[in-house]
Amino acid sequence: MSNRSRIAIVGGGPGGLALANILHVHGIVATVFERDGHAHDRPQGGTLDLHEESGLLALGRAGLTEAFMKVARYEDQGDRLLDRSGQVHFEYQEAGAGDRPEVDRSALRDILLESLQPQCVRWGSAVCYVSPAGDGTWNILVGDRRFGPFDLVVGADGSWSCVRPLLSPYKPQYTGLTFIEFGIDDIDRRFPALSNLVGRGKVGILGEGREIIAQRNGHAHVRAYAIFRVPAGWANRRFDFASPASVRTELLRDFDDFADEITDLFRAANDNFVARQIHALPVGHRWAHRAGLTLIGDAAHVMAPFGGEGVNAALLDAACLAQRLIESADTSAAVRAFEADMFERVEEAAEESAGAAATFLSHVSLAETLAMYRDRLARMQAAAAEAGDQR
Repeated sequence: MSNRSRIAIVGGGPGGLALANILHVHGIVATVFERDGHAHDRPQGGTLDLHEESGLLALGRAGLTEAFMKVARYEDQGDRLLDRSGQVHFEYQEAGAGDRPEVDRSALRDILLESLQPQCVRWGSAVCYVSPAGDGTWNILVGDRRFGPFDLVVGADGSWSCVRPLLSPYKPQYTGLTFIEFGIDDIDRRFPALSNLVGRGKVGILGEGREIIAQRNGHAHVRAYAIFRVPAGWANRRFDFASPASVRTELLRDFDDFADEITDLFRAANDNFVARQIHALPVGHRWAHRAGLTLIGDAAHVMAPFGGEGVNAALLDAACLAQRLIESADTSAAVRAFEADMFERVEEAAEESAGAAATFLSHVSLAETLAMYRDRLARMQAAAAEAGDQR
């Protein structure tokens, strides 16, 4: 690909910024259009676990491994599974082990931004439309301003992508799962018993048709979710989010059969409660190639958040698309090849995610979650043994 090719990336999340970084390493400049006013304009969400074969691979190709190691939390990869009485069914808490280090979303965004030229990202640029400019090129409209033409526009703008409708008629559908997100600040000092409950990583607490998941973030912060299988819109009918105290009271009522040492998570929560309905695109989602356009990450294959594949799939998309563009002088052929590979690559993860969403909070969810944890632990132990043999 010519380093003079004009590339626009819509969306400054992990996938879009990783793509810009990898292209930059090879002398190809891309312009990122991001709706946020600046890097810390809004909370970026919770912690992420990056996988060696996908997320970490992409950061390596962007030349960011060393920067990542400075913010990675290898000590927070533990998992615990409890029932509503507090009985422990699974526990893995070996500090510093594992191959899926955690990183806060804000820290990941910072390292992806630090190696880009400031002018690479157009902040405060909510793309409202992408329009044909002729000869397979495209213009981008931000408010009343037009940018372009671009030889390639990459939609990296998440579940509700403005680029996707140009390629696919599909929209994400509600999975039936709603998460009520909340946070606990300074948990180690203020709530040591809850800190022990969460452990060095994540704890899941299963009940009848409900679950609480709490996950350790950086700076002694815990992000947690009360999870329900309910109709769309239920949360806004059930809770008054303008009154954090009433949300807390209702959650305590909804989980009144859980042990007090568990529901103390709600009592310790700060006042930031948010409802998140979980959506997904169909398994096997794909589109006919269209010159000058493509999608990566959630814009291409948003899945329910089980297994930690979402951000890793987005980062691997970025790495694979960049590689195709770097190696080919024909942009359209490079994108076509990338799309064909991506459609096949993400299907298995999408199937697993859809299956997990379908059985989540069911009568078999405890058994399935236990099986998933034990399988992952067995693979980690096998990998560690193989590494030991090679030494």
